[in-house]
This record gives sequence, structure tokens and C-alpha cells, in this order.
Amino acid sequence: MSEAYAEHYHDPRDKQFARQLRRGAPDAFTALTAFDDAALRRDGMAIPRKYTELMALAVALTTQCVYCIEAHTKAAAAEGATETEISETVFIAAALRAGGAIAHGFQAVKHYLRETGEH
Repeated sequence: MSEAYAEHYHDPRDKQFARQLRRGAPDAFTALTAFDDAALRRDGMAIPRKYTELMALAVALTTQCVYCIEAHTKAAAAEGATETEISETVFIAAALRAGGAIAHGFQAVKHYLRETGEH
């Protein structure tokens, strides 16, 4: 296997393949980059940058994007987030993700009861 291709998932070198995505879908790539900048980094945002990055980290933890976890953890730290704030963000994300499973559990019970005729 070539040095350019990692033998495992989530290798930091995989970010190099953004070039192919940009080349293959330049309009979408540009639009996504512009949207990302507008949502996270534009001047005059009401939410302070540290909190924007902590929210982005919580979402990254929930969506399990390892690249976003790295980027938003580093950005939050650069904006002054503490280890305690990062840790609390982890558990906020975990609690909400668990809450989603419980909420979808309501659907599972509803479908089960409909299927079995139990009430």
C-alpha cells in the first residue's frame, strides 16, 4: 500500500483527499465552506467564539466525526475553553445522544404494541 494511503480509518493524512472532493464537486465544496465560515466564524456573531466551538464540539461528538472533534477541540482550546468545559461538553453530548435513543425507544414500544396488539 502506498505511503499516501493509510492502512486504517481516520488517519489525519486522509484530509489530503479534500482536494479530490473539491475538484469533483467544486460548487458544492465552495458553498459548504462558505456556509461553514458563515455559521462558525463570521464577524459580529452574538454567541462568543468559545461557546460556538463548544457547541460545534458537542455536535461533532454526537455525529462522531473524528476530524470535527479534533478541529473543534483545538479551536475551543484556542478560544480559552478549559479542560473542565471540554469534559462537561462531552457529557452534555452524551446525555443528549442517550436522550435521543430513549425518545426513539418510545417509537420502538409504539411499533411493538401495534405489532403485538398489546396495550
